[in-house]
Amino acid sequence: MVAESFIARKLKFQGNLAATAIAVSFFVIIVAVAVSAGFRSAIREGVAALSGDVRIEPYASSVGADPTPMPAHLPSEDAVKALPGVVDIHPVALRAGIVKSGDIVHGVVVKGTARPDSTALGVSIPHRLSEITGLGVGDDLVTYFVGEKVRVRKFKITEVHRDLIEVDDNLLVYARLEDIQRLNGWSADEVSCLDVSLSDRASRKEVSGLIGHILLNSDDSVESGLYISSSEDRYPQIFDWLGLLDMNVLVILILMTVVAGFNMVSGLLIMLLRKIPTIGTLKTLGMSNQAVGKLFLRIGARAVVKGMLWGNALALLFCLVQGTTHLIPLDPANYFVSWVPVKVNLLWILGADAVAFAGILALIWLPSRLVVGVDPAKTVKAD
Repeated sequence: MVAESFIARKLKFQGNLAATAIAVSFFVIIVAVAVSAGFRSAIREGVAALSGDVRIEPYASSVGADPTPMPAHLPSEDAVKALPGVVDIHPVALRAGIVKSGDIVHGVVVKGTARPDSTALGVSIPHRLSEITGLGVGDDLVTYFVGEKVRVRKFKITEVHRDLIEVDDNLLVYARLEDIQRLNGWSADEVSCLDVSLSDRASRKEVSGLIGHILLNSDDSVESGLYISSSEDRYPQIFDWLGLLDMNVLVILILMTVVAGFNMVSGLLIMLLRKIPTIGTLKTLGMSNQAVGKLFLRIGARAVVKGMLWGNALALLFCLVQGTTHLIPLDPANYFVSWVPVKVNLLWILGADAVAFAGILALIWLPSRLVVGVDPAKTVKAD
């Protein structure tokens, strides 16, 4: 058994305040990492629901009075699906409309997608539109579509959904693809655009570039005239905001590591001052300065691990409560989502733990070197 390991188990770290600061610091770090991952996941899913991770559409695309159609199936569709990260391609038909309920009038965008379980003229409306109009499941949604002539459709509300993100005032109503194709006067092979869904790890910009390369070099005149955009291209303000959020998480990680480290330094210094006679005795018995330094480094590391475990446990408990109850709300006008999203990514959490642990150990290594200056002849006295 290594001597310093045995002695370290016998000597207890008495800096309770420092240990508590360690636990609080790790709690803040893990919550910050989980919230950052939650925002990224929620916004990615929300943007994908709005317009896919990558969208293929005509250059002159429009959802207004005179929408421009494109083929629902492209000659290069198999080549696009074969790209790394591409999960599926969804045909979409869009049409802007105006919803009227009593004296309330509000603009919407009706998105027609493949909805095999939906009935004809059945729609799903966002919760915010339900609050504005007072309409719910089972009610009729009277919608006006302006074009060469005004068309009126009486949809039946079959579902009220909550949008993960809210980016504009044109609320998205989901309908059957066939209903919007008929409304636009299109055939079954004509759509407004194609939404490409990607895997979580795929880069949206990279895949959109690869799709653009395939279509641009196509012999088909329709394909070569299509416009490809990623969700980051369509909503740059959201992803810029995510970048700032990630920078804030990095700042929090650094600050909490420094705070925890300096609290451990103060606690370890107090312990060193109290244990000077013990240090002198150990040196008298033949223990080297390096071994004594490792001894107190072990004691500090044990206290850090204990605080880290407590901080992680409390942070994961918070994530469980917040993830299931949405206890802490947010204003979607400022944060794009209605509650604080959390996502437990074990790799990110372990990485943050490792970085913070290494940083704290680097800080407490300094006071552990003070044992070099302890003179056994002055500190060990006979009773």
